[in-house]
Amino acid sequence: MVAVAVSLLGVRRLCRVLLFLSQFYILSGGESTDIPPYVMKCPSNGLCSRLPADCVECKTNFSCVYGKPVTFDCTVKPSVTCVDQDFKSQKNFVINMTCRFCWQLPETDYECSNSTSCMTVSCPRQRYTANCTVRDHIHCLGNRTFPKMLYCNWTGGYKWSTALALSPVCCCSITLGGFGADRFYLGQWREGLGKLFSFGGLGIWTLIDVLLIGVGYVGPADGSLYI
Repeated sequence: MVAVAVSLLGVRRLCRVLLFLSQFYILSGGESTDIPPYVMKCPSNGLCSRLPADCVECKTNFSCVYGKPVTFDCTVKPSVTCVDQDFKSQKNFVINMTCRFCWQLPETDYECSNSTSCMTVSCPRQRYTANCTVRDHIHCLGNRTFPKMLYCNWTGGYKWSTALALSPVCCCSITLGGFGADRFYLGQWREGLGKLFSFGGLGIWTLIDVLLIGVGYVGPADGSLYI
């Protein structure tokens, strides 16, 4: 009986050691269960020809004629499953696209970062360097992320109609906001104080501001666009 008990105790210890070693092997990377990040963008069992570009690897030819239709051979990446028109599983397929680099795509085919530190109302109109990324379902040649010079185009919530309405109001009635309300509204407090203490430049400054705001030459102090 003692021998049997000792043997059972030894078997239990051996099982514990084997369990510890198997867990250590998995945690150390010997058996990876991680899912590649691109899989989250890939619909399961969808048409291979409609997979996002991050889900496939294609043999592109950069010597194709720009603007002309072209066909490339593609292979789905590991852990991605897709089917053909007959709903049969496949790994290799072809895609039809237009021969052009990603930075040559129409503006509707990519998304760019916005800048809130440039002046949208300026002469000449300012530009900024944006980082653009092609949309998932669009196929193109070259890097899918690229820099591009864009015109400043952001808004701080100021309304053109409100600024324009305040200009004549300031001239006609002190009780309806006082002189310089249009400039104060746009965040230009220095000019607003100037109009306030000069009674709108005896009306001349106010008339000029009506014209400047009306044509969009005078805008918000933060450099944003009207809404």
